Amino acid sequence: MAVSPPVCDFGASAPDFSLPGVDGLSYGLGDIRGPRGTLVMFICNHCPYVQAVMDRITRDARDLQAAGIGVVAISANDVAEYPQDSPENMATEARRHGFTFPYLYDESQQVARAYGAECTPDFFGYNAEGELQYRGRLDASGRNPGPPDARRDLYEAMLQIAETGRGPADQVPSMGCSIKWKT
Repeated sequence: MAVSPPVCDFGASAPDFSLPGVDGLSYGLGDIRGPRGTLVMFICNHCPYVQAVMDRITRDARDLQAAGIGVVAISANDVAEYPQDSPENMATEARRHGFTFPYLYDESQQVARAYGAECTPDFFGYNAEGELQYRGRLDASGRNPGPPDARRDLYEAMLQIAETGRGPADQVPSMGCSIKWKT
């Protein structure tokens, strides 16, 4: 069943965190934050919605980093129930797709809860002051990739945030699998 998160809570502060990355290092929000904004993505390995756009996520992250936006991906799924989302498999996924951003594991799920993450993928775009300005979709893709020339909603919104400090007023929510919460 597909889940869609709520609309953007403009101005909400980015919660801080300290999480281990698949590269063996730990990262906090200060390590990720970019001079022109920050993108926090909740993704995982097994979700068909994420897999459908993994190459687009990687492309957009690389392009946004070049524009001065910090990028991080976090997986918070229960790996006892979904072993394909384990840190070892996360590291394989990051290598396979050439991630240029840290991929972090939220074992306690406290960071995902602090952000209010609900699905994978779930995107949180912050301005340089750490204020939420985007909580929308990557593009028109769903369980299958959208057309190759699909409008890059996330990318365009983050560039607007980098330039103006404000996100677009109209945002289409992301859609994906629910985060697999521990019982």
